[in-house]
Amino acid sequence: MALITSKDMFAKALNSDYAIGAFNVNNMEIIQGIMEGAQAENARVILQVSAGARKYAKPAYLVKLVEAAIIDTGIDVCLHLDHGADFEICKDCVDNGFTSVMIDGSKYPFEENLALTKQVVDYAHDKGVVVEAELGKLAGIEDDVNVDARSATFTDPAEAQEFVERTGVDSLAVAIGTSHGAYKFKGTPYLDFERLKEIHKLIPDTPLVLHGASTVLPEFVEKCNQYGGKIPGAQGVPEDMIKEAAKYGVCKVNIDTDVRLAMTAEIRKYLTEHPEDFDPRLYLGPARAAITEMVRHKIRDVLNSSGTMAL
Repeated sequence: MALITSKDMFAKALNSDYAIGAFNVNNMEIIQGIMEGAQAENARVILQVSAGARKYAKPAYLVKLVEAAIIDTGIDVCLHLDHGADFEICKDCVDNGFTSVMIDGSKYPFEENLALTKQVVDYAHDKGVVVEAELGKLAGIEDDVNVDARSATFTDPAEAQEFVERTGVDSLAVAIGTSHGAYKFKGTPYLDFERLKEIHKLIPDTPLVLHGASTVLPEFVEKCNQYGGKIPGAQGVPEDMIKEAAKYGVCKVNIDTDVRLAMTAEIRKYLTEHPEDFDPRLYLGPARAAITEMVRHKIRDVLNSSGTMAL
């Protein structure tokens, strides 16, 4: 059991039929829920921290909570910075215990993104930390990431090859049709698998990452709305598409919205049924359990990564 980088995780997943789940964390109950799910499935996981989570919980608390979770469960964890906006944020996380960082320069022109990524790679690799970058722009809203549909662009395979070769980045997030948040598709869901296959063909040794890959499980949306929510009908990435992507170099699948929905649905249900209660443990306990069951489902039935601790 250890706090590790994703290097070995991805090396084993790269030419397999499974992917590693990367779950966003914001507080103790979320970390416990995810880790208990991983423990039940004996699966390695990535716990990732967004800009919003860093502001809310503070990195020092999150690092220590993750370390405690490793001791408690015996599961290997990669602690990852999600969507690092600049070099200084990435440097701070490298210096303070994160084992993986993402530098997101996708909003910049190609050469600027490349130069920024190379700067982070040079610093992180010297400290034994791995780096994820992004090429192409995903639509959607999640914490500090906000890209409208017109500004979204799919990843160009030839640019992906050049980008990886010139930066030495460890993994690459690609845009093939997923988006951040709950409201992903209008009409028939579509992921550009031909584009994904071409990218994997050109950079076969580079682990690929899917952001915005929550499936937005309808039972959680329905439960939220049943107990006072006003969440419109949401359509996430179909689970069979996630399974298919794992065949073409996708080693890491990001899941945030499903964590939030699982937690919120149980909290709303409990407080609606027990309006007299005010002890946070009484409603956060069921919320934590819901996260655990959701994570088990993702690991077992979608990512096919049960048992990866034994590999």
